[in-house]
Amino acid sequence: MTWELTRRRWTRTINSKFICGRIPLLHAVILFIEMALFARLTSRFNAYYDQRPVLTMMVSNAVLGGIADTVAQSITAIRQRAVRKYSFGKSPNARNDPLAVEIHELDRKNPLNERDLIPDSRALPPPFDFERLTRFMAYGFCMAPVQFRWFKFLERTFPISKASAFLPAMKRVAMDQLVFAPFGVAAFFTAMTIAEGGGRRAVYQKMRDMYFPTLKANYMLWPAVQVVNFRLMPVQFQLPFVSTVGIAWTAYLSLSNAAEDVTLERTRVTHENAANIRLP
Repeated sequence: MTWELTRRRWTRTINSKFICGRIPLLHAVILFIEMALFARLTSRFNAYYDQRPVLTMMVSNAVLGGIADTVAQSITAIRQRAVRKYSFGKSPNARNDPLAVEIHELDRKNPLNERDLIPDSRALPPPFDFERLTRFMAYGFCMAPVQFRWFKFLERTFPISKASAFLPAMKRVAMDQLVFAPFGVAAFFTAMTIAEGGGRRAVYQKMRDMYFPTLKANYMLWPAVQVVNFRLMPVQFQLPFVSTVGIAWTAYLSLSNAAEDVTLERTRVTHENAANIRLP
């Protein structure tokens, strides 16, 4: 019990510190550690890859997934602090803060309402979600062998040579986007929902609400990325390249998944309240 109280006090103390008054210190420290790990992997990537290619890809994917989720959580924390400043005028210049005003405008399109964005204390951002970070890192770790085998399959099926490079690369992109992309989006939302404790109904609701919008967003980004990847990258760098570009994509997925979780939870609470009202 003493350890738990100490941990909570320590977390609250660190969570109340900000860099430049905006970026939570805890988020920044975690991101710095992840970037240091990524730099270490990058500096010795070829050596690690030659010894254990699949394990190297798994660890790289896990670290990059962690970076992406940390970025997403940092964006959420910065947004919440900006909305808090804008709404409650903690500072006399809060309403003139360009970041606060800009993010407040963005939040008009966000499914989170002001009550969700601002914790009851109105003093601290939400604590860093280590469980969510673990889920994203575990997902990247477990998906890496599947992606690795997929890229190997594309390499064997559509070999690229100096005499013929463009057409096989386009075939790889088409195959990747028509077959693997729909599977990947479905696998992500299914795995995340189950890891969060959701059942079949939660998976169905998540897929119904998020699958096609996310797949549409995928087609706006990844075909161009994969053209560069399959055309220019050696096979050992293809998955790291995708994962590196995927930091922004995974951050988007993280934000989308979190926003949908809030929407589902709000719907559940509304239904429970309605049921309670109907009780005699």
